[in-house]
Amino acid sequence: MNPVELIIKKRDGIELSREEMSLFVKAYIDGKIPDYQMSALLMAIFFQGMETDEIVSLTDVYINSGAKVTFPQEMNTVDKHSTGGVGDKITLMLAPLVASLGVKVPMISGRGLGHTGGTLDKLESIPNFRTDFNSSEFKKMVNESNLCIIQQSKELVPADKIIYAMRDVSGTVESYPLITASIMSKKIAEGAQNLAVDLKVGSGAFMKNLDNARELAKYLKLTGEAFGQKVAITFTNMNSPLGHAIGNAIEIKETIEYLKGANLPDIDAITKALAVNMVLMSKGASTKEEALAMIEDSLSSGKALDYFRKFIEMQGGDSRIIDDYDLLPHTRKITEIKSKRSGFVQAIDSKSIGYALVGIGAGRKKLEDQLNYATGAELFKKVGDEVQAGEVIGYLHCDDDSLIDLTIKRIIESYLISTDKIEKEEIILDQWEI
Repeated sequence: MNPVELIIKKRDGIELSREEMSLFVKAYIDGKIPDYQMSALLMAIFFQGMETDEIVSLTDVYINSGAKVTFPQEMNTVDKHSTGGVGDKITLMLAPLVASLGVKVPMISGRGLGHTGGTLDKLESIPNFRTDFNSSEFKKMVNESNLCIIQQSKELVPADKIIYAMRDVSGTVESYPLITASIMSKKIAEGAQNLAVDLKVGSGAFMKNLDNARELAKYLKLTGEAFGQKVAITFTNMNSPLGHAIGNAIEIKETIEYLKGANLPDIDAITKALAVNMVLMSKGASTKEEALAMIEDSLSSGKALDYFRKFIEMQGGDSRIIDDYDLLPHTRKITEIKSKRSGFVQAIDSKSIGYALVGIGAGRKKLEDQLNYATGAELFKKVGDEVQAGEVIGYLHCDDDSLIDLTIKRIIESYLISTDKIEKEEIILDQWEI
């Protein structure tokens, strides 16, 4: 196989066979193809796209690059995936919540991509928290305790682990075929028989409008069906950062606050919508009303919070953080962010906010970058909210004096303020059930 020929073939819009993709991916994993050639192929895919059959083939190549975990069909395992957004911490409260109801949740999660944070990065801000379990340990924890969240390993979908990282630094994150193959390979290889997708739409998401989101949703459903997996999709609003916290440790803190009963309307709406789908797909309830009642009882009774504590302990973490936030990484300095204008929030460039926080270490610019788990921001205003000049609209968590003013300036410039009253936006935009 000549890798240049395959790059040119894809560059010219010609469909690649499963064998060609398998050879290219295997050679890359084995170190026989350099990063720049993989980057070139990814860019060709980004611009030329892929047919559904190609996406299914690439997904299959990813899956078969390593081991697969299987669970008995009667377990009705179910996982959740988000396409990523600024402040998106839904997995952190959702997975323990549904696991507390007896749902079996095998989950391989990822790290930050571009302007969005990664579930693993957030969890690993918890002292001693582990995500490097092997497939046997992973399966055992799901069987015995309902939930385990792990990183990709050399065993499970190693091809995607390597290519996922390359996408982040090659400008190819937003490719629908690559997103689909990456998501579905992990979710199938981990043994999830059902999948609830949180498909983000808006300024802080990879999908900027509902039409594009529905196109990606189509690929996800078709690919899942090709492997016998049922897929339910919830389209959610990402025009405002989710919740208040954006960062790693501060998102863990906000997760705990939600499980303790904090009023976070956008977090609550999305968490419950996805949880209902997961409970129904797992056959834990027969109606939406029954599922929602179970979910609300787990939250109000403290059952979900108790399970979150257990979950941290199962994965080696220090569960004392639930009662003592000082045990989480935190900055010495917390600086006020004040609005320059009065009016109503017309729009928020959430993506710009995400990249501003990458600049202070909350995300990565390069593969080898080390995260600063303590940094981030708390932002309180959503699209449609009223704001006054001089009002504190948030706080920046950063100790680097040389970056504080610039980062705050970038965040403030991300808010478009109008003198006209702006209507509040819906959180749940659409739902595709199984």
